[in-house]
Amino acid sequence: MDISAHDVLLVGGGGAGLRAAIAVCEVNPKLSVAVISKVYPMRSHTVSAEGGAAAVVKPGDSLDDHAYDTISGGDWLCDQDAVEIFVKEAPEEMLRLEHWGCPWSRDPDGHIAVRAFGGMKKMRTWFAADKTGFHMLHTLFQTSLKYTTITRYDEWFVTKLLVDDGRVQGVVAIELMSGKIQAITAKAVILCTGGCGRVFRFTTNANIKNGDGMALAYRAGAPLKDMEFVQYHPTGLPFTGILITEAARSEGGYLLNKDGYRYLQDYNLGRPQPKPVLLSMELGPRDRLSQAFVKETEKGRTIKGPYGDVVHLDLRHLGEKIVNTKLPFVRELCLKYENIDPLKELIPVRPVVHYMMGGVHTDLNGATPLQGLYAAGEVACVSINGANRLGSNSLPELLVFGARAGSAAAAFAAEQKAPATPVLAQAMDEKRRLEEEYLRKTGGREHIATLRGEMQKDMEESAGIYRTGSSLAEAAGKLRQLQERFANVVLDDRGHTFNTELLAALELSFMLDVAVAIVQCALHRTESRGAHQRTDFPKRDDEKFLAHSLLFWKEDGKPRVDYLPVRITRWPPGERVYGERAAEASAR
Repeated sequence: MDISAHDVLLVGGGGAGLRAAIAVCEVNPKLSVAVISKVYPMRSHTVSAEGGAAAVVKPGDSLDDHAYDTISGGDWLCDQDAVEIFVKEAPEEMLRLEHWGCPWSRDPDGHIAVRAFGGMKKMRTWFAADKTGFHMLHTLFQTSLKYTTITRYDEWFVTKLLVDDGRVQGVVAIELMSGKIQAITAKAVILCTGGCGRVFRFTTNANIKNGDGMALAYRAGAPLKDMEFVQYHPTGLPFTGILITEAARSEGGYLLNKDGYRYLQDYNLGRPQPKPVLLSMELGPRDRLSQAFVKETEKGRTIKGPYGDVVHLDLRHLGEKIVNTKLPFVRELCLKYENIDPLKELIPVRPVVHYMMGGVHTDLNGATPLQGLYAAGEVACVSINGANRLGSNSLPELLVFGARAGSAAAAFAAEQKAPATPVLAQAMDEKRRLEEEYLRKTGGREHIATLRGEMQKDMEESAGIYRTGSSLAEAAGKLRQLQERFANVVLDDRGHTFNTELLAALELSFMLDVAVAIVQCALHRTESRGAHQRTDFPKRDDEKFLAHSLLFWKEDGKPRVDYLPVRITRWPPGERVYGERAAEASAR
């Protein structure tokens, strides 16, 4: 078996991974850094983020305002010390990206332009037209190229974390081009693999987002936190799930039911105004908008389509100049994937899974409870997002906590000795497992696509926007059966070169673990909070559940759920209010 060694190893080459890699090099230029990515870094999912990145920059806004919006939007499940760090360091990171060459959109006077975003009560979302993530990722990637100590492993897939003496000391990975299985050792490992939206049937997430990093950490002994909180974005295209950015509503787009009525005014999200107003209606938080869609469906006021019910997003009144200047990618997506021109036609949209508020449990510097293992970005839960992430907070989170994780991992790695021999024995065991359970296995009868489709259907029906104890218990049983059936998966492709079927099988095994985590955490949380809505427990219960769920791996397939109190610093829990009620509360 081939072996390579580095000081710090990044798993994931998106925004968080590249920012962490740069931070390692900034802290200690002598450290050897490896970035492993299962796709070329510029194809990482950060590139798909459209709307913008939140950071205080304009007069009339404040760090406290940003913190309060984030904490109340997260239904008071956010750790407030983490949020305070986040809102303070976000403007610094955004300006750093500006200096590195990110082409932010500008006001006529040359200052950074900002737009409104859902759940934000002030305009603080920086943007680069509607390709913000694309430009941010380009900037980070180009900046990373100047560091000669960074080695990239493009199109490699990590299958296992190597743990010895209670410390993570490397990984086993497959080179997709050749099928070579290799050990890559390191003194510190940072997971930056993104979310797990592909566990569900309809999602904005790319095919690469299967919860790989979450499952790797979970199997190695690090707990997962707040996995029950799955965010639906209210405006995804039917069938493909492709995101129609919140920026479309920020610029003044309307959501209409089958009668052409702006139905959000019926859900305590504000009233129609002569011009777009913050705090109201279409710019409400994503969990509330997605829940309103379900209620409209129950009332028979949505439009039936081949891929389920939809409502309409109306941009026609915005005019060609605004759409082509600030929303060009939205128009391009509609033309290419729906054959619709939003300048003239209504866009059919529906809620689709978009983001995981939960992830690998970390501290404020990205360190997990497992020594030597760090995490940042969507794979991690620090937690600044609580029960519901506000739009445009995820991109600056990549920067702030990617930088913090990189700095902490660099300091840790500088004090460690090289990995010991036992991890190489583990790597050989993993190589044998992959060959025996997949490449040389005969007699299996289950197919990957069948199991994956059943899992996605079960998750959508049982752990979607609204849940019940009975539906979650049923899903838990079905997932156990799917995991048992997975043991009989058979591959038609036994080759080594670009064996994408092997990759799909390994991804499915990770997805099943993540699906179980989501369902188990949701089953134990007998309250409704943010994106977790239990119709059998419709009220928020701060007395019992003002706490993070922690899920621990158990070999018998029955994970253990514990709870960790939320850290409150300055903002005691209160009622979440939007629209006119929020304006009244602000005036008081």
